[in-house]
Order: sequence, then C-alpha cells, then structure tokens
Amino acid sequence: MGSLDPIAFDIETSGLDDSAVLTVAGLAHSLGEVLILNTDGRTANSGKLENALQPDSIGNVEVLLADDEEALLGILHRIAHDRLDDDKHYLTAYNGEVWNGGFDLPFVRTACIKHSIDWPFPEIAYADVFSFIDRFDTNNEKGLVEVYDGLIGKESCDPFIDSGAAVEAFKTEDWESLLLHNLSDIQRTRELAILGGKYVPRSDFQMKNLNPPNK
Repeated sequence: MGSLDPIAFDIETSGLDDSAVLTVAGLAHSLGEVLILNTDGRTANSGKLENALQPDSIGNVEVLLADDEEALLGILHRIAHDRLDDDKHYLTAYNGEVWNGGFDLPFVRTACIKHSIDWPFPEIAYADVFSFIDRFDTNNEKGLVEVYDGLIGKESCDPFIDSGAAVEAFKTEDWESLLLHNLSDIQRTRELAILGGKYVPRSDFQMKNLNPPNK
C-alpha cells in the first residue's frame, strides 16, 4: 500500500478440529516465494521439491522443512524477523484476519500459544485483501479462487479444486501437490493485493499494525 510492497501469507492445516496443526506456511514477495513444510517427522527432499515448483514460481521458490508444527513456527518466526522489513513491506492474506474473524492469523496465534513461541509478526503492517474486495464487481463471489478468476483470470498451478484436498495430501505425503496448492494461493493473494493498490482507495485497505501492545 503506497510505497509498501505486499507480502502474501497463507497457511494449510491438517483439518479444522481441535487437534489440527499447521502443515504449510507460505509467503510470496516480489522476488519469489518461501514455503515452510511440516513433514510430521516424515521424509521429504527440499531440493527436489524446489525443482518441481520452480516453473510455477514468479522468481525463485524456497522450500524449508520442519519436523513438526513447533519447528514450522520457529522457522516462520526467523523468516519474518530476518526478511520482513516494516519500512518496505506490509503483510496481507485473503480472509487471514478481518474485523469479525478470519482464519490464518488466528490459527497461527493459537499455535504459538500452544508451543510458547513469540508472535512472529511484530510491528509489520497488515491489510487483508478480503476487506476491500467488495470495491470490485465480483458477481457476489467471495472465495479467493472465484474472485481471482473473475478479476485476473490467469492460469493457476493449483492441483486442487478446494482446500479440503490439501488435508488428504498431508496425510498421504503428497508434498508437491500440497505445496503447489499453497503456492497458488499466496500468488493469487499477492496479485489481488497489487491490483487493489492500483484501484482501491487507501482508506479501504483497513491497514493495522500487528504488534501486540505488551510486547
């Protein structure tokens, strides 16, 4: 927004019940993407996955492996502190956190509490794409895929029809498909944020600072 460059964020989880864990956390920036994969202690080859995903990257894709949810959060914390610059970037997601709910950021907060890990996004500004998407005529569509197809319509690398398939991919160790799904979502989100930055009034971005007051 303004001179700030959007960093798109999206997560995948093992489900929606109380035992669900983070399986992927992805970030898309102007030079490519970073995908953190929770293997749940199983085998994955980051180099092979990067090679498989590279043709669909906007620049360079990096795959980082974690053995469990706690390790994934630790990597996310390090990436956020080392690579996100609050003077240059703002974080965005699609229904990641809006005034009456959202999914991604609340899920990450609860996971951080569970593992006693500090909030990974202190001080950086945040604006949710979902908060301004009604400034476009989307024929009452609200889903990320439908809105993206209506406004931008570029072919996606997403192998799934819906996010539910990502749960099964985690169970069956279909890492490539799981990561492609997340890659497609962060790319869509970032492109919509850029589009909004060109056409939507700044006030409609509802930008806020993610720094907790008692940090």
